[in-house]
Amino acid sequence: MDSNTSASRLCCSAAPASVAAPPEVAYEAVIGIECHIQLNTRTKAFCSCLAGSAPVNTNVCPICLGHPGTLPVMSTGVLKKGITAGLALNCSIARLSKFDRKQYFYPDLPKGYQISQFDLPLCYEGSLEAQLPDGQTKHFGITRVHMEEDAGKLMHDGANQLSGSDSSLVDYNRAGVPLLEVVSEPDMRSGAEAAAYASELRRTMCFMGLTEGIMAQGHMRFDVNVSVRREGESKLGTKVEVKNMNSFAAMQRAIDFEISRQVALHRDGQAHEVVQETRLYDESTSQTFSMRSKEGLADYRYFPEPDLPPVRVTDELIDEVQGSMQESPAAVRSRYLDMDLPIADVLILTDEKPFSRYFDAVLEAGAPPKLAANWVLGDVMAHSKVNQISFDKLEMAPATLAELVCAIDEGLVSGKIGKQVLPMLLQGEGKNGVKSFMEQKRLIQISDMSAIEDIVNDVLSQNQQQLQQYCAGKTKLQGFFVGQVMKASKGLVNPKLLNQALNKKLKEASEAATA
Repeated sequence: MDSNTSASRLCCSAAPASVAAPPEVAYEAVIGIECHIQLNTRTKAFCSCLAGSAPVNTNVCPICLGHPGTLPVMSTGVLKKGITAGLALNCSIARLSKFDRKQYFYPDLPKGYQISQFDLPLCYEGSLEAQLPDGQTKHFGITRVHMEEDAGKLMHDGANQLSGSDSSLVDYNRAGVPLLEVVSEPDMRSGAEAAAYASELRRTMCFMGLTEGIMAQGHMRFDVNVSVRREGESKLGTKVEVKNMNSFAAMQRAIDFEISRQVALHRDGQAHEVVQETRLYDESTSQTFSMRSKEGLADYRYFPEPDLPPVRVTDELIDEVQGSMQESPAAVRSRYLDMDLPIADVLILTDEKPFSRYFDAVLEAGAPPKLAANWVLGDVMAHSKVNQISFDKLEMAPATLAELVCAIDEGLVSGKIGKQVLPMLLQGEGKNGVKSFMEQKRLIQISDMSAIEDIVNDVLSQNQQQLQQYCAGKTKLQGFFVGQVMKASKGLVNPKLLNQALNKKLKEASEAATA
């Protein structure tokens, strides 16, 4: 069997023709995801050190380094963001939860333990709906959402330059930075489903304003648990963890490979070789490889954090958080669909929060939805991608684009002129008003009928031979006259009014020729 086969259900091959083929055995994958989300708070979870980027080992203090005699204090901002995440994921919010010490040794964990939550998490029993690649939607269960702190960061690549030796160095700036861990139910059955769930989770957390969500910078880290079992069985197989996935495409490939690997072992009578372990994914080979045996709960020796009191959440605090919550991506999609926007446009507009935020601002400035969506998803997004500029950093304000779109919609400007003007607006021009800017550039569309008729008359008088041919029955020459009028007016004539004026003048010329 090809270990790279991408499938969640694989069957045993048939026996030789001379032997009665045994019943086909089909397997299904069972997948769950644990996601660590780095919150975008100003300070760390249990001290006043800044949580942002800084020179190595400068955002540290005795508390986050775990020095004896220091006492952590929970950040209220972390609690509120945790409640926000729980509400966004349709979770129940625990009125009483607590912190625990999770014991393990990592070189970048200065305390020798991590402050986390074990048996009493902040949020539990939630759900998330995600759209699958085939257009269907599926509900995925959320087991829990709990608060914890991050470890530090090992620096391998630059170690030799910094230390002059082969040893690795540790940056403790990240130690104590607040995290939320979101644990899903094992509801996914393929790499595609897992990637869809993970993508929607990231989207939701970003729309809620909880994280910057930059995967390459580790703002969200996904650990995927994969097991296989015979189809129809309820007992779960031995799960394998694929750790630190930070790309949805890589996640899908890693899961599909791991499913194929485990199914092949089951089919070959080597199911005992599927062991509980942590594996990593190698992008260059599109395969997973063993990293270490997986710790069990007993290995972590959880016990209640003695230096932090229980977390008590009141109904008033939940109401306060709920009242300040931002729109979820699902709610934004529903709102856009109510505007009769195509689903394909809606999915792109809600893929990243800066897209929808910019688009909403264009709508608030008075632009019609469908025309605004065409411009945002077309030329503006192309400019953003080519120049690698976030929609939050565009020189052209949403109100400026709205004014251009409205001018096109009202017939003051043609779409062609709009495309000519847009690059200048994207460079920051026209801030004093698009209409006045285009008047200065002499780009306002000609919509005065008498002026258009004058241009048509000039064109017809300058092209007498073609006019005679038209009157003789060669009516396809009307397109030639349209082109000549547009050329004479530098493309500024209102096309609708141009056709009206040209039809009138050509009719008069034909009647005069036959009189």
